[in-house]
Amino acid sequence: MSAARADVVVVVGSGIVGLGAAYASVRRGLSVIVVDRTETPVGSSIRNFGHLCIGAQTGEAREYADLARELWLRLATDAGFWLRESGTLIAARHDDELAVLDAATRDGRGDIRLIDADEVLRRAPLRPEALRGGAVIAPDLQVDPREAVGAIVRHLASAGVGFRFRTSVTAVVPGRIETTRGPIDAGQVVVAVNHDIDQLMPEIAERVGIVRCTLDMMRVAADLPGPLEAPLLTGWSLVRYGRFAALDETAALRRRLHAQRPELAALDLNQMYTQLPDGSLILGDSHAKAVQPGPFQPEAAFESFLDEAVELFDVDRVRVLERWQGVYASGPQEFLRETPADGVIVIAATTGIGMTCGLGLAESAMADALIPTTLTEALS
Repeated sequence: MSAARADVVVVVGSGIVGLGAAYASVRRGLSVIVVDRTETPVGSSIRNFGHLCIGAQTGEAREYADLARELWLRLATDAGFWLRESGTLIAARHDDELAVLDAATRDGRGDIRLIDADEVLRRAPLRPEALRGGAVIAPDLQVDPREAVGAIVRHLASAGVGFRFRTSVTAVVPGRIETTRGPIDAGQVVVAVNHDIDQLMPEIAERVGIVRCTLDMMRVAADLPGPLEAPLLTGWSLVRYGRFAALDETAALRRRLHAQRPELAALDLNQMYTQLPDGSLILGDSHAKAVQPGPFQPEAAFESFLDEAVELFDVDRVRVLERWQGVYASGPQEFLRETPADGVIVIAATTGIGMTCGLGLAESAMADALIPTTLTEALS
């Protein structure tokens, strides 16, 4: 049992939000313990595109994303994992997609630039006949999530953060958590368990309306004629991300996509792609929400991913390397921030932008709960 000290922060959950809370706390000179039931992070923080889609956010999400960008850049250097300041490419294949992109460039931020089809093709090995033009979102980043999350864990451990893996938390009360290996006392408890909030704190999940969203994703090998220089979005992405989704022009795009491709609309598709350093492509993804989604993955979704990839990229076939199901918390708002008791905060990204915003969400929440700091402080 650890000492009951005000300078001890216990973080429940080792996903990117939990790691962000640990990072924010240790930089403030506090003792930090991270507790997780798994042996290593295996959740949504490693089962994603590694796409930090900062410029497609708006409102609160953009505030967290901008803050997270600074933290990702610092962590990549300090923890030694691959990160590229890639920006994001958007391929427009129809006039209504170009209309959405044009409207987005006029919102005053200045971080989206329209490009012609030739520039898209110089930066992405796509079929020329599939393109009308596109855009670049400047501030976006890319990491390899399987590498980055593990590197952050090792970096935090070297800075003195204690990790208690293979330890389940059974209860959270002010000043203490109960675990399968005994109680741990703390001055501050941070619950960052993503969709498992309904297991640890079901009353919060039920009141707020948190459910699970499952994603079908895959990694493929393809003999592309050139590299994909940045994460690639399509028209299906524009109807999802906050900066584009609310535009008047997007309503017409959504109607056209749903009318022309109802089978893809039924998958709630976000047709997007990232290329890892080994040359393989991550592609997907579909979305299905339920309190407890089933484990079975219809092959039709994966066939659609492959068909769409072959139609878009200048390649005749792709070879499947891996398939998986991602899961994240989904709610009526983009973020969950609750204080159910003194010294206890609950935080989660409750839409599919945890990698983009999670570090910023955690930094903001800890800044409110703990001693103020600056990003220039060294780890202690």
